[in-house]
Amino acid sequence: MTNGQPIVSIIMPSYNSEKTIINSIKSVQQQDYTHWELLITDDRSTDKTLEFARQFAFLDPRISIVVNSVNSGAGFSRNQSINRSIGKYIAFLDSDDLWLPNKLSTQVSYMEQTGVVFSYTAYQKFTDAGLGGVITPPTRVTHNQLLYGCVIGCLTVMFNAEILGRQTMPLIRKRQDMGLWLNLLKICGEAHGIPIVLAHYRTDSGMSQNKINAARYQWRLYRDVVGLNLFQSAWYFSWYAVNGFIKYRK
Repeated sequence: MTNGQPIVSIIMPSYNSEKTIINSIKSVQQQDYTHWELLITDDRSTDKTLEFARQFAFLDPRISIVVNSVNSGAGFSRNQSINRSIGKYIAFLDSDDLWLPNKLSTQVSYMEQTGVVFSYTAYQKFTDAGLGGVITPPTRVTHNQLLYGCVIGCLTVMFNAEILGRQTMPLIRKRQDMGLWLNLLKICGEAHGIPIVLAHYRTDSGMSQNKINAARYQWRLYRDVVGLNLFQSAWYFSWYAVNGFIKYRK
């Protein structure tokens, strides 16, 4: 706690994001809620990503950076940051996405007032050309409902680490965020959505475009992480494909 306000630990993986990470970090610094720490784990970037991030860390003691010994993927990088976090709440922001200035204050206030331990919000797609469609998630989601498709945007999540623990992501290259949400839902039962756009999700960067090829990792998630049988995996995977197409079209 800082001056009676809970600290939010912000988890940011980075890899070759020199074109976007400056604005991502600035969107954290521009929050009207100031009790946060930004934990950047760089995955052996070969461009100026690390140089830019270190410039921010030098001037702002709330920002800390570590570098992976070898390139290990976004899930591993996020886990490195989670493991060194100290905040009551954990939130996620990739190094190509943005938060609106009232993101943290709105979400912390909601969770503190209601006692909700796992929340997420609406978000809006964007590219360098401008803003795109708005993704408004359901107001509540359970473990079983989430299996039909990930309606929770990683850049919008906040969970109470004091109650749920500093849970980490399964070490698969993609869909590891959904794996964490499912594990959290096993503990708390349901997550609550805030139907307000509080984040902007970039769709024209390599990190986002690669998610189009995530289908085989989704199958691995069902089989290897969740432990579903072949029939169950096929059932949920078909719904995942349909729901993913609908979300992509927005």
